[in-house]
Amino acid sequence: MNKSTDYSAQRERMVREQIEARGIDDSQVLEAMRKTPRHLFVPDNMVSMAHSDRPLPIGQDQTISQPYIVAYMTQCLRLRGGERVLEIGTGLGYQASVLARIASEVYTIERYPDLAENARQVLRDLGYDNVHVACGDGTKGWPEQAPFDAIIATASGPRVPEPLKEQLNMGGRIVMPVGAYRMGQNIERLTKGAGGRFQEENLLGVAFVPMVGEEGWQK
Repeated sequence: MNKSTDYSAQRERMVREQIEARGIDDSQVLEAMRKTPRHLFVPDNMVSMAHSDRPLPIGQDQTISQPYIVAYMTQCLRLRGGERVLEIGTGLGYQASVLARIASEVYTIERYPDLAENARQVLRDLGYDNVHVACGDGTKGWPEQAPFDAIIATASGPRVPEPLKEQLNMGGRIVMPVGAYRMGQNIERLTKGAGGRFQEENLLGVAFVPMVGEEGWQK
């Protein structure tokens, strides 16, 4: 297998068997997962496993989430199209590319410079002109581009950072794994209401890499 191969059949099977079969039914999310070339967002030695039902290592002790989790978290954002979305934890850019097929603008922050540059290059090569990649401490958000209609974090923290809450529009959603450092985490959804109050929902048990930063875990 190589990156020049057409993997549309593998993607279709991935969506049908791993995602639709588990209850993901948002048509925009399903279409984004079908069209996004996942094999281009994994290291060369992982291409043969790109569509498997598991997370994969991408370097710097980071991972690309399994396809179902990407679809699940994207559906939890309740995007309808036209939103401005902030992602914390770019990795190699796969989640951002899925979001970019639904939202109008995606702003994504990666802590590790080499991952950020690799993601930027792949996204550029694929023609994603609505994804903006920055390198820095994602726990502080991206105040220069705030407010956002939705925020997603692909790493876990002990709590949802306050800067992310502050940078969310009224009625917006934050979807993020919260809990212990490596295990015992849950995906939470926070919806911002009147007076800056948040409705909190505990959604799914998961295990994500830690979100390191001033408002997250300390390395």
